[in-house]
Amino acid sequence: MISVEKVTDGLEAKLMPDRRFAPRCGVCGEPAAYRDTRPLRRFRHVPLWGIAVWLIYRPRRVACGRCGSVHAEAMPWVSGKRRFTRALMVILATWARILTWQQVATLFGCAWSTVAAAVGEAVAHGLARRDLSGITHSGIDEISRQRGHVYVTNVYDLKDHRLLWSGEGRARKSLAAFFDWFGEECTARIEGVCSDMWQPYIDTVKERAPQAVLVLDKFHIVQHLMRAVDQVRREEIREKARNIRSS
Repeated sequence: MISVEKVTDGLEAKLMPDRRFAPRCGVCGEPAAYRDTRPLRRFRHVPLWGIAVWLIYRPRRVACGRCGSVHAEAMPWVSGKRRFTRALMVILATWARILTWQQVATLFGCAWSTVAAAVGEAVAHGLARRDLSGITHSGIDEISRQRGHVYVTNVYDLKDHRLLWSGEGRARKSLAAFFDWFGEECTARIEGVCSDMWQPYIDTVKERAPQAVLVLDKFHIVQHLMRAVDQVRREEIREKARNIRSS
């Protein structure tokens, strides 16, 4: 950083490369030969006490021997061609877990699309680094995405309490798509599966993970039990009403 200046829309921190180190390719990350320097770019950073902060930098292009082509250099504070920093991405994505995206955009004075891009970046970062090797117990459930019968199948890691996978529909092919993505090696480690009483789920688990103990969700069991009790109660009331009318 060479300077910090106050501008009309916040603070600008001007950066310059450290000449002691060779630039790295933005694709493969390997050191590469300097090619040229591009025009100034502004990268939105985490605001300071409500004041917008911008990082100002002239990206360099490098001739990468490994890739065999010219690419923009790797910049540690930003991902790809994003115009916001990784630090701001983490802040926006974290707030988006407890507020609506529009509320987060209003809070930080940015566009809704910036929040959406930050969430997408955070999700992609997490998925690329997620470890699936220790998953032994999973849960399967469906949720209604919209009013009516538009369902989404969700699969959870019951030990770490995290969402593993989500897919459209609740048919056998929906859950089969999860096992295709999960892979045979990870599926073989599953010891137990908790599911509701939806038959396509049960059939798919028995087919794709036969070694796992299948446990039915007690919420749905109690729900069916209460429906059965209510049905018996209604039938008894109707039977008593018929006896009274016939007497």
